[in-house]
Order: sequence, then C-alpha cells, then structure tokens
Amino acid sequence: MSNAGILPGAGPHPWRTELGATFRLAWPLALANLLQMLTYAVDVIFIARLGEAPLAASAVAVAVFGLVLWALSGLTGAVAPLIAEELGARPPALRPVRRATRMALWLAVLSGAAGMGLCLLLEPLMRATGQQEEIIALATAYNLVIIWSLVPMVINNVLRNFVSALGRPVFATAITAAGIGVNALANYAFIFGNLGAPELGLRGAAVATIATGVTTMLAYILAIRLDPRLHRYHIFGFWWRADWQRMMQIVRIGTPIALTITAEAGIFGAAAFLMGNIGTPQLAAHTVALQIAALAFQVPFGIGQAATIRVGYFFGARDRAGMQRAGWTAIAMGTGFMAVTATAMIVIPKPLLAIYVDPWAPENAVLVAFALQYLVIAAAFQLFDGVQAVAAGALRGLQDTRIPMWIAIFSYWVPGMGVALALGFATPLEGRGVWIGLATGLTVAALLLVWRWQKRDALGLTTRSPPAGAPAPALA
Repeated sequence: MSNAGILPGAGPHPWRTELGATFRLAWPLALANLLQMLTYAVDVIFIARLGEAPLAASAVAVAVFGLVLWALSGLTGAVAPLIAEELGARPPALRPVRRATRMALWLAVLSGAAGMGLCLLLEPLMRATGQQEEIIALATAYNLVIIWSLVPMVINNVLRNFVSALGRPVFATAITAAGIGVNALANYAFIFGNLGAPELGLRGAAVATIATGVTTMLAYILAIRLDPRLHRYHIFGFWWRADWQRMMQIVRIGTPIALTITAEAGIFGAAAFLMGNIGTPQLAAHTVALQIAALAFQVPFGIGQAATIRVGYFFGARDRAGMQRAGWTAIAMGTGFMAVTATAMIVIPKPLLAIYVDPWAPENAVLVAFALQYLVIAAAFQLFDGVQAVAAGALRGLQDTRIPMWIAIFSYWVPGMGVALALGFATPLEGRGVWIGLATGLTVAALLLVWRWQKRDALGLTTRSPPAGAPAPALA
C-alpha cells in the first residue's frame, strides 16, 4: 500500500478529489450509523409486544447501558486517528497499525469489563429516583443479561474503526445490516420461545443483543481474515504482547472523547427530565421530535468519522494543505446535508413525524402540536449540530480532543442548560424554551469548534512529532 492508495494526489482539482475521497469513506459510515438505529428499533418493536411495563423497563436499562457503550466507543475509537496517522506517515505501517489495533482491543476488553460494573449500578439508581418496584425488577433482570454484550460491542467498535481506516468502510455497513437480521431472528426466537428456543420474555431481548454482538464480532474477524489488505496486518497475532506506550496514547486521546459524549448525552437526558416537569404531552412530543433530529444527525456523525480518518492521513503525512482540504470539505458536506434536513423539517414536518406516530390521528393532536413547534427549533439548530459534529471529528484527526471536550462541557451545560432553565421555567415558552436552550448549546459548541479548527496552525495542532530517531521531513 502506498500513499496513493489513501491520499488524493495534488492533481489539477485537489478539492474535487478530496470531496470524492471523503464521500466514499463517509457514506458507508453514515449508512452504518442509520442501520444501527434500526437495530435498536427492532428491539423496541419486539419488546413492545410484551406490554408497557417491559417496554418501560428496557428503556430505563438501555438508557444507562447505551450511555456506557457510547462513551466506551468514543474511548476505543481513538484508535482511528492513530491508524490514519501511521498510514499517512509511512504506509503500509504494518507493525504500528497492528500494535495500535491490538492495544485498542485490549482496552475494549478492559474498559468493557469496567463498564459492566458501572451498568450494575442501575438498580440503586432506579431506587434513588423512585421508580416502581415492578419496573425495577424487570429492568434489573434485563440488565443482568444485556451487560454481557458490552465487551463484544466495544470490540466491534475497534474493528469497525480498523476496517474503515484501511479503506473498507463498506464492511461496517454490510455487517451492521446483517446484524439487523440476526437481531430480529434472535428476538423472535428468545422472547416468544420460537424456533425451539426457550421463552424468556424480556430477558430474551437481552439474549438477542448478546447474539447480535457476538455474531457481528465474528463477521468482522472473518472479513478481516478474507480481505488481503486487512489480513496482512495480522491484528490478532501475538495478541499477548503489550505496548503500554501505545495504550496510554489511545487512553489520552480517547478519554476526552468519552467525556464529550457523556456531556452531550447528559444534556439531552437532562432535557427529558425538564420536559417531564413541564408536562406529559410535552415530554412525548420532545421524545418524537428528538428521534427525528437524532436520525438526521447520523449522517454528519458519519461524515465526522470520515473527517477524523481523512485529516489523520494528512496529519501523518505532515501535509497542512491536505489537512485543510479534508477538514473544510467534510464540514461543508455535513453542513450541506443538514441544510436539506432542516428544510424538510419546515416544509414536510408531518410526514417526518409519521415515522414514529400518526400525525393525523385525533388522539395525537396535542402531541403533534407540540412536536411541530419543536421541529421548527430543531430545523434551526440542525446546521449547527452538523457543524459541531464534523468539526469535532476533524480536530480528532489532529488528535486534539482535550480542549474540544472542555468546549463541549461548557457549551452544553453553561449557555445551553442555562438558557433551557431560564426560558423553560421563567417564561411562557416552556418546552420551546428548553429546545431553544439545546439549540444555544449546540450553536456555541459549533462556533467554538470551528474557530479552533480555523486556528489549528496558530495553535500548533498541525505539528506532528517525528518518530524517535527519525529526521522530521519538511511540512508540505
């Protein structure tokens, strides 16, 4: 593998070339993100047939489990910019890429085990928040099973980053799509006792999640084994050999990403509690409108993942012009897509709501009225949500994660939560005020992250230290 296989050449149209390269990397990742949401939707569809109590119990358990999984995915996902840097610096970088991936897999197992311990705090958390005993019992039983899927899921995240950085993001799309079928079949079997499986009820849904996680992991291993470009790295060879320096590098870059994810998830979780204090119809409308916004967000999130890899390639090659093209191209692509979704939220809001509820049913009239108001505000912050996601991804390609973490924490919890509390409870805006607060936090984060990306050279972010004992080549 040479740089030509990864980095676009400095031809007559470098920006157009970069646009094509980013698109080829981003669309499979964005589609995989959307398919992952569909995987969760399959769980909800099957569990809902068990009744309201099992559905509510699973929602509470998944809220905690999902947050831990998402944070650990951010922690171990730091392997992507490291792989990209090595490939940009000295392709094919067999040994450095192998060591980085191996240590990320170690970290997936260790952090996944620690995450299982965190998830066990669900029962005391539910008791502290005054949940019903029936819901506590159901959620605890479900949680004790689903936590065993955490380690394979975090391993899957590492392998997804590996195949994507090596130019095979479509593997992530195909494997995630196949996982939907496995999940549906396992839910059908273990929840209701079909196909000769035991009838486990809600616990059966957790068993299905384990089956999906393990099957997905095996699919990644098989794909890596059969693909010549990926197999040559032998990432599972000498798995017992430690590289503590590389491990600490992943932890140093990944921990701020995990905390950033926690801060962002926390503000949206807190918003749900605020909406619940305002009123039940407002909370229901908030949930539906937020699902639509989250669905749209998966595309710029995928573009941000692609930006991390593309910028990382050029960061390793010490090509400042390439870093500039990769970052701005991804930001423009994410902004353009979100402009389309923002327009759709204003022009065709009811067809979008129809994904989750019947907006024309009389019994949904109050919910829909509130949801339509929230979608107008969501349309306004769509652009900023896309910009902050992609800008953060571009900065991760420069392995700059600590200051972006503080930007996220400040933006979401100071102006964001401050405006939400002030407008939501001290003005007649109520739910709309909470959403304006969310928009404020995302806007401030986007502006600060883009400013940091704009100032990357002045802040020394594009300077990469040469390997020990190696002369530093001139910057391109």
